[in-house]
Amino acid sequence: MRVDLFDFDLPAENIALRPASPRDSARMLLVPADGAMEDRVVRDLPSLLRAGDVLVFNDTRVIPAQLEGMRGEARIGATLHKRQGLRQWQAFLRNAKRVREGDRIDFGAGVAAIAGARDDDGGVTLTFEGDEPVEVLLERAGRMPLPPYIASKRPTDEQDRSDYQTMFAREDGAVAAPTAALHFTPELMAGLAQAGVLTETLTLHVGAGTFLPVKADDTDDHRMHAEWGRIDAATADRLNAARAAGGRLIGVGTTSLRLLESAAGEDGIIRPFADETRIFITPGYQFQAVDGLMTNFHLPKSTLFMLVSALMGRERMRAAYAQAIATGYRFYSYGDSSLLLPGA
Repeated sequence: MRVDLFDFDLPAENIALRPASPRDSARMLLVPADGAMEDRVVRDLPSLLRAGDVLVFNDTRVIPAQLEGMRGEARIGATLHKRQGLRQWQAFLRNAKRVREGDRIDFGAGVAAIAGARDDDGGVTLTFEGDEPVEVLLERAGRMPLPPYIASKRPTDEQDRSDYQTMFAREDGAVAAPTAALHFTPELMAGLAQAGVLTETLTLHVGAGTFLPVKADDTDDHRMHAEWGRIDAATADRLNAARAAGGRLIGVGTTSLRLLESAAGEDGIIRPFADETRIFITPGYQFQAVDGLMTNFHLPKSTLFMLVSALMGRERMRAAYAQAIATGYRFYSYGDSSLLLPGA
């Protein structure tokens, strides 16, 4: 499909630079398969789901994966996005033309790395010096990797270390937050439990590739970046049992949805999964595992807007985004939410 079919104009004032406070006070646009869309707030969620439905969360934890350093006199920026080994991380570099294989980049605070060869994804593998775990080095020298559309408008600060982390964050490895889950609070979780809504977690380490624009003119020519995910056997069994009992599986965020679909067979059964996925979901895709999605509002011409268009239909999502823009919804990582129910 032509990528420009997924373009739209977004006023700059609709881009959120801070999250709603409290988190569950964010607005949420309810988008059913047909009929009227409804303006809600996230804390309405227990009344919009059914007893036996399952919300599926991503428990990845964002690491301070952005580094600023020097290679000689050249200033180099690095965003780590995928672990390659005990001391190796794949990274996207800013000012990459000034870095050659074997060059040493000094990131300050006693943190330095040697640049390796360029890879097929356009990144470079950095091998960190010393014996300390890389995560310890990042806590000392790194910054939270806010999306470019926020970082270009204000500096990252200490507040982002908590704002850009979900309450489910447990497994270190993401360089972008599964932002749909930023809206959840202990009070909302208690309300969901009281309503009989079940919850499960999986792990997908979100990579920096999620921020990269689709540069191809046709979706067939776009190459997705790999991300590592895991669903254990016990979780897969519970998800399958809930669905067999009539519950709907609702992905909280596109990351959860993509991993569920990666782990599901054509029979709709979710199987244990521990591997990389490059799944790219565009209109025409036949969903196997999920029955709905809670997600924020995405970039024009992005793989994520293509994904929600596949779930609900392109024209339906264009109408939803037009309504959201016209009524002042806040977009992107720190923005408002939507609840997409294709079977409702």
